[in-house]
Amino acid sequence: MVPALAPILRDLITASSLPLKVAETDFAVDASGFSTCRFVQWYHAGYGHEQDNYDWIKVHLMTGVKTNVVTSVEISGRYAHDGPLFPALVDQTARNFALGDVAGDKAYSSIRNLGTVTQHGGTPYVPFKTRATGENESVLWNRPWGFYTYRREEFLAHYHRRPNAESTFSMIKAKFGSALRSKTDAALVNEAVCKVLCHNLCVVIQSMHEIGVEPTFRGVVP
Repeated sequence: MVPALAPILRDLITASSLPLKVAETDFAVDASGFSTCRFVQWYHAGYGHEQDNYDWIKVHLMTGVKTNVVTSVEISGRYAHDGPLFPALVDQTARNFALGDVAGDKAYSSIRNLGTVTQHGGTPYVPFKTRATGENESVLWNRPWGFYTYRREEFLAHYHRRPNAESTFSMIKAKFGSALRSKTDAALVNEAVCKVLCHNLCVVIQSMHEIGVEPTFRGVVP
């Protein structure tokens, strides 16, 4: 596997999600770690000494809440923050899907992330951190904050679909494993993306039987 393969795999993920455009308008975002065969060492306070642990990378994805199809994916290092990857996931999904609700946890709470969803015509359902207030200069922040604060029950009715992203990761790891066997950085990224691609193909096949989707991939350009 080579770095040049990564964009092709991402395009295939997009192409494999397109048959579900008829079913998906609401989405959830999350990230999860996949272990590698490498080891890293850090100090373990409980044992009082350094110990070796498996290294890992993080997979960030956006998934439809009805079928669990993945519409966009990004890969980062083990300590990368989730929030900065959010706009890329939303932008990629919005190229092919009509955005309705977009749910994510507090890690995605920022003006930039809320604004990215809004500019694509969607509605962000991202809870605010305890210290957040509605006194920001941006309406992109104040309006969602007011909805979250004063209409909490209605907010949660939409937000509670966020665990569908966790279900998507559970599906991927249960069927294709949570460990990566590749050695190089590029190969690790490609292997992780391949797991997501295989998941999407399984979702499309399942949707053919459950909701009557008739996928056509010939001539599809993401």
